[in-house]
Amino acid sequence: MSAWAMAAWPRLEDPWNDMHSRLAMLGALPSALALLAAPPALAHGIVGDRFFPATLATDDPAVADELTLPQVDVSKTPDDPPATEVDLSGEWSKRITPNFGVSLDGAWTDLETPGGGHVGGFQNLGTTFKYQALTDAPHELMVSVGLEAEWGGTGAERVGAERTTTLTPTLYFGKGANELPDSLWWAKPLALTGVIGYAVPLAHDAPRALESGFALEYSFRYLSAHVRDVGLPAFVNQLTPLVEVQLETPIADRQPSTGTINPGVIWSGRRVQFGLEAMAPINRASGRTVGAVFQVHWFLDDIFPQGLGRPIW
Repeated sequence: MSAWAMAAWPRLEDPWNDMHSRLAMLGALPSALALLAAPPALAHGIVGDRFFPATLATDDPAVADELTLPQVDVSKTPDDPPATEVDLSGEWSKRITPNFGVSLDGAWTDLETPGGGHVGGFQNLGTTFKYQALTDAPHELMVSVGLEAEWGGTGAERVGAERTTTLTPTLYFGKGANELPDSLWWAKPLALTGVIGYAVPLAHDAPRALESGFALEYSFRYLSAHVRDVGLPAFVNQLTPLVEVQLETPIADRQPSTGTINPGVIWSGRRVQFGLEAMAPINRASGRTVGAVFQVHWFLDDIFPQGLGRPIW
């Protein structure tokens, strides 16, 4: 168990924190001691005292056993007149080793045209291979590299799924602000995570694109547990306000970049987290109105610590 977990979780209200749970915790002490001898790669984005929550629009840098189900996105397309788009998606991430994992994702899209008609279908299936290359606890720094694959032809063209497979080598990172001077104590809960990928369709005539995303986060849990306890309610201490930016920039093309700016908040419990963000398009080519995204994210390593939530090797 990390220093973050030991310091932060006991300060928070937990519905499992009754007498029965206390006895169960004592019984789990040998397992906890065994975890102390495990490799430094820790589950769901913990590096030193810093916790990087699973973000909604971009991917966090951690390799973990987690499940996103469901995630619901509601937005307006850039068409004139615009259609209402609802995406229902999920993603399962599984650690093969403590530092290497594979994620599988899929989504169902429903489009409602202005005339009242509906078109629905699956988007292309996706697979991500991720290796957590650097975990620097003193600097609260985490870096991973990966390859994202969107398998062409596995989705429905009527909802925009491409017929060609696209491979995207990607860099993921997360950095906490713990090294700021004590005079800026209020800013130490800040953290920045991001992804930078180069999307390469396997069809020679398909355009390539730079895919990037960043999330600026402020952790009230980090503030109360590791900087200064200002007396916030337990529920607030489990919140992480954040702003995400998601961009796609065509390469060697005169088309404009598209993307959204997503302000929102994440509530993180021990076994599950909930996230809610607005989605503001950056230009007319990205959409017509502000949308919304809601996510439920499950920490399988805490739900099934001796089974599904463990690395295979």
